[in-house]
Amino acid sequence: MIVYGSSLSPFVRKVLVVIAEKGLTATHKPVFPQDGSPEFRACSPLGKIPGFQDGDFKIADSTAIVHYLERKYPVPALFPAGAEDFARAVWWDEFADTSLVASAGKVFFNLVVKKLMGAGDPDMAAVDAALTKELPPLFTYLESQIHGPYLIGDGFSIADISVASPFVNLKVAGHPLDAAKWPKLDAYVQPILARPSFVNAKD
Repeated sequence: MIVYGSSLSPFVRKVLVVIAEKGLTATHKPVFPQDGSPEFRACSPLGKIPGFQDGDFKIADSTAIVHYLERKYPVPALFPAGAEDFARAVWWDEFADTSLVASAGKVFFNLVVKKLMGAGDPDMAAVDAALTKELPPLFTYLESQIHGPYLIGDGFSIADISVASPFVNLKVAGHPLDAAKWPKLDAYVQPILARPSFVNAKD
């Protein structure tokens, strides 16, 4: 099993955490998006990360990968069994991928990735808009949905992995969650990020 992509990406991190939580092992090959290596491109024709290989099977996109892992390696389950809870898990994964990551990514890209790549000055207007206009409503929504240690029922799931992952990027960028403004969200996120699967998901 091989995972291509830098763990700086919340999408790559999501896959690495799922693999660890399932007790599986994988070779992690850190590459940046659009890497030209034939092995990576065989898994990800569009050059996006993560790319993934399990034996002869190759696929890209974090959501496709984690669904594959759940089907092939169902124990321990990271998707709830019930129809309603399964739908909620898919919703939270989508919420994280398309809303939370998109906004947090503006902060991370401008303050971290541009510096690493020597790609010019950060767009501080985009950073400010993300921090003051885009992310606060998302955090407030999450604050209203937290009623225990996990988002769905009493079990750790893909919902928690997907939602917690972008908070790593915000912390690395120097903008961790404000616990005074969103205490329930902070109390929810911190134990998840302290799990060994998250701590060890690094290049």
